[in-house]
Amino acid sequence: MERAPETPRPVRAPSYLDAALPLVVLVVLVGTSVALFGMAAIDGPMQVAMILASMSAVAVILKNGHRWEAIAQSGQKGLSTVVGAIFILLAVGALIGTWNMSGTIPTLVYYGIKLISPAWFLPVAFLVCAAISLSIGSSWTTAGTVGVGLMGLAHMIGVSPAMTAGAVIAGAYVGDKTSPLSETTVLAAQLNGVDLFRHIRYQAWTTVPAGLIALAVFVALGFSQRGGLSDAVVSSELAHIDQLFDISAWNLLPLLLLLAMSMRKVPATLAIMCSALLAGVMATLLQPQAVAQFVASADESVVVVSIKGVWLAMANGFSVDTGMAEVDALLSRGGMDSMLLTIWLIIGAVTFGILVDDFGLLGKLVAPLLHRARTTGRLFASVVGTSIGLNIAAGDQYIALLLPTRLYASEFARRGLAPENLSRATGDAGIVTSALVPWNSCGAYMSVVLGVSTMAYLPFAVFNYAAPLLTLLLGFTGWRIARLPAGDAADTPAAPSPAREQ
Repeated sequence: MERAPETPRPVRAPSYLDAALPLVVLVVLVGTSVALFGMAAIDGPMQVAMILASMSAVAVILKNGHRWEAIAQSGQKGLSTVVGAIFILLAVGALIGTWNMSGTIPTLVYYGIKLISPAWFLPVAFLVCAAISLSIGSSWTTAGTVGVGLMGLAHMIGVSPAMTAGAVIAGAYVGDKTSPLSETTVLAAQLNGVDLFRHIRYQAWTTVPAGLIALAVFVALGFSQRGGLSDAVVSSELAHIDQLFDISAWNLLPLLLLLAMSMRKVPATLAIMCSALLAGVMATLLQPQAVAQFVASADESVVVVSIKGVWLAMANGFSVDTGMAEVDALLSRGGMDSMLLTIWLIIGAVTFGILVDDFGLLGKLVAPLLHRARTTGRLFASVVGTSIGLNIAAGDQYIALLLPTRLYASEFARRGLAPENLSRATGDAGIVTSALVPWNSCGAYMSVVLGVSTMAYLPFAVFNYAAPLLTLLLGFTGWRIARLPAGDAADTPAAPSPAREQ
């Protein structure tokens, strides 16, 4: 007996309640995870919240008559968009591990600390954190290591802790939104289908002016600060690094290789892995004592120890014990496994985002905004406002980065605006403003590690609000707004094509 064909269920358009319910669930679960677990929320509870919020979206979608097969296909499509980002993140994890073991990051830190001068403490603190964050791609690591040391120095020499925290955070987020090693930079590019290094070039049009504005403010603020930096304090910081690593300019070769390959437009994953492998080889030649201490295997040959050291540094990261907690925290990190929690969070966020987008839930809520955003400037303002609003409501920068991309990508394409405009706007508004919200995971982290309340350092984190303001300025003036070639505008974004600037 043949089975009768199933009668298709009627599909209903979502109501405003349908559209709002998954977002409300998301906000409640994310907020609860932060309230219960604090900084540890990012280590699993936040990811669980994202998965449960995705399930609430699935329930609404099924209720409206959509089939499970369509939901599964939508989720698969969403995950396929971040496969490239996942491989880049794994490569970045390997690179950080070998850069630490080869002395590349220790050398950058060593030279950076030596630049600090009592008369220019605030601007140099900003520049040092910017340089380190650009090199390692992590605002949290920069603030939690070098930033902690700078806060201690500020207390000792009488410089305002709030101003110093502002300088540290401003510098740390220069790399978070611009470095090719930053997971958020990678994600902003990948979500919009933009080549990573093209995304970075477009970010530079707001990053550089915002950085110069911040630097000018810190130079001016520096004149109001008094005190002196003890040479003994600086020597103590440097001695712990110098004990284990042979500090020399040769250690910067992996960085130069990465920059050279980036300028030659080599694919990001390949460029990063080549730099990681070069650093691993250099570690065995220039830092044998660091490799031997890391592997801690006295009964094996030098060759075996070297191979194991590079392999472990790429897989699990490098670790060191210098006797100084701040230095150890900076240098003991990296490894592909260090990226797994971030990848888990990205998978949850992408799944949630594509479900509420593909089945019209976000469209229901964003339609009134798009109706009012009749000019390019107003469209940029809607993106910036949505990103900042999600940082406040959802308390996580990944959500503030992902959802506006899903909301506005098709509208940017329909108006002939190249996707790098949206990747820049979401980076400027979704990434950097996360540290300005006290209950956001980034704002809470910065406040805890630096020992200064979010509201106290907020006025001095100049870069973090200059960047979104500059994005708005570009949107309203039309300067450096890339447009798709004639005929490429569409209802949905396609693979990025060469764009011309206005």
